[in-house]
Amino acid sequence: MALRVNVLLLAAAEVEAGERAAGIGKIEEYLGSDPRNLLEYTRKGIPKASLHVPGPRRADDIHAGSDRPTPVLRSLQALFDHGRLAGSGYLSILPVDQGIEHSAGASFAKNPLYFDPENIVKLAIEGGCNAVASTLGVLGACSRRYAHRIPFLLKFNHNEFLTYPNKFDQIFFASIKQAKDMGAVAVGATIYFGSDNSARQIIEVAQAFQAAHEMGMATVLWCYLRNPAFKTKEKDFHVSADLTGQANHLGVTIEADIIKQKLPENNGGYNAISSKENPYGKTDKRIYSELTTDHPIDLCRYQVANCYMGRAGLINSGGASGENDLAAAVKTAVVHKRAGGMGLISGRKAFQRPMAEGVKLLNSIQDVYLCKEVSVA
Repeated sequence: MALRVNVLLLAAAEVEAGERAAGIGKIEEYLGSDPRNLLEYTRKGIPKASLHVPGPRRADDIHAGSDRPTPVLRSLQALFDHGRLAGSGYLSILPVDQGIEHSAGASFAKNPLYFDPENIVKLAIEGGCNAVASTLGVLGACSRRYAHRIPFLLKFNHNEFLTYPNKFDQIFFASIKQAKDMGAVAVGATIYFGSDNSARQIIEVAQAFQAAHEMGMATVLWCYLRNPAFKTKEKDFHVSADLTGQANHLGVTIEADIIKQKLPENNGGYNAISSKENPYGKTDKRIYSELTTDHPIDLCRYQVANCYMGRAGLINSGGASGENDLAAAVKTAVVHKRAGGMGLISGRKAFQRPMAEGVKLLNSIQDVYLCKEVSVA
């Protein structure tokens, strides 16, 4: 009887969310002159049947058979059950750690409202997000007021960007126990794969993720690349599908439950960086001839495949703020959803504008995941 009640409540929530969501016509409008190129594209690489695609029973179907402790399953379910996307299996997360990563002035000068941590949490709530991800200071400043109202995701390491000259390294700003004590349901971290400090970061984060699981919290890993050699005069291979895909694969190896990655913009990073004189890594020509094409959906699909075919959910970055943010965010969501990803984590596009506009942007992203006409390719 209880199960039937839960199913009915879930169905009612889906109907209500669908009634609030924009339809396919609005999504097509945001996509511009050629929406069919994304909405009707048939994948050329890895088939949908090979994937574990997001769905309402994700915690049961994917994570319940793993070695995750039962409290971790409860934490994951809390993420999936919150916000406008509740019950869909998709996630919309507001991340605001740019006060450290990019400096508070550079991040919040456009909208000084967000120097106050409470407004960050309010934006996530008003925007219908599944969770808010931020620093120990931001979440700790208002945890007693809000930790029971929206799932907290504490990001415990950051790139401290004040040392002169600037350096790029992820260091701990918080402990896992502090995350648990404030009521967080998940913790997050960044590893700069490919950097001089990546080996130390991998060890540190792997140990922290083990502790988080033991304390009942889910784990989210920002799998970023960082190496000057990854950027040539022609292309920036920090967003190459083959290199970011391998970063994802390393992330799920240390048992990240969710992988956060930048949307791929190109491919062939291994081939461009490696030479006979300076060989780099290992690759296979079939990655480029059979598993991917140059279409953005196929490139993102390769990222999903490297997350154990979607067993670890892939969420893509919303990217930096600029012009036409709304259209750019919707396009990213369409590519990501059709590739088999699990949602977006969009920060600067949302908080570097008045709150009402930020809420609209977050809702527009969520509308893509609520729209049944936008299906996995």
